[in-house]
Amino acid sequence: MSDSVRDYKIESNSISLLIDGMAKSGGFESKNLWDGINIIRAMTKDRNCTRFLSFVGAIISTGARGIIKDMIKRKMFDCVITTCGALDHDIARTSTKYYSGDFRMDDGMLYRKNIHRLGNVLVPQNNYGPVIEDKVQACLNNLYKQGIRNISTFDVTRSIGESLDESSFLYWAYKNDIPVIVPGIVDGAVGSQIWFFYQKHKDFTVNLMLDETRLSDLVYEASKTGAFIIGGGISKHHTLWWNQFRGGLDYAVSITTASEWDGSLSGALVAEAISWGKVKGKARQTTIHGEATTLLPFIYAALLK
Repeated sequence: MSDSVRDYKIESNSISLLIDGMAKSGGFESKNLWDGINIIRAMTKDRNCTRFLSFVGAIISTGARGIIKDMIKRKMFDCVITTCGALDHDIARTSTKYYSGDFRMDDGMLYRKNIHRLGNVLVPQNNYGPVIEDKVQACLNNLYKQGIRNISTFDVTRSIGESLDESSFLYWAYKNDIPVIVPGIVDGAVGSQIWFFYQKHKDFTVNLMLDETRLSDLVYEASKTGAFIIGGGISKHHTLWWNQFRGGLDYAVSITTASEWDGSLSGALVAEAISWGKVKGKARQTTIHGEATTLLPFIYAALLK
């Protein structure tokens, strides 16, 4: 109990001073935020560390897409594990627009106007499904013409990324040779388009075992591993799951709004993963409770500083 609680003294617009103030503020999550930023900073500077970025697809429908893109552009991570929705929104937003809405809008009215609602983000129907269909079918046809029949999800995401522009996180993953692995590939619009393609090309297969082999190579060849986990679900679990085979993560930071009290993986503290051997007992780790699209700009700005 050597550190006393100190009031904030915000006397400049320096993000670093603001974040450093959180360390002594006694704020209930602010200290975890400060700790998480320092862990990510250490992880990204550790040249012996293989770094994983895990996130849920919903944040790509928001301005946080730009932060994800910039982190991959700067090669802050070596592997991305995400959900199919991330691919959907990245493709759609490369050539069309999403709009700001409200959580309390009339969804029946939106349906009649052919507008999807994702939280407080509005997605015009024609800016989503048809755009994704055209892009994915073109990529799959190109792969098929090259004689490719057995393919991983990171091959699919690489092909899509190659066809997008610099606003896309998939483009920068392709450009920097960072694999984007999607263990739940069929749970989204891109996955449905793969299935539609398969109906006419029965010899074309997405082989998830190729993804697992790539993850195996990454974790077994790593001297250390670290993960920045944004949100829960399959992307969080797959990141933790594979790292148990090397004795656990050396660095781990998780952002979640979910509660741990229902026993869900999404709400589980990173510390719980220690009991499974997915995070090392001596790892630098923390869980930040908060909404990711609100916290990411502060985290990324502090990392840049």
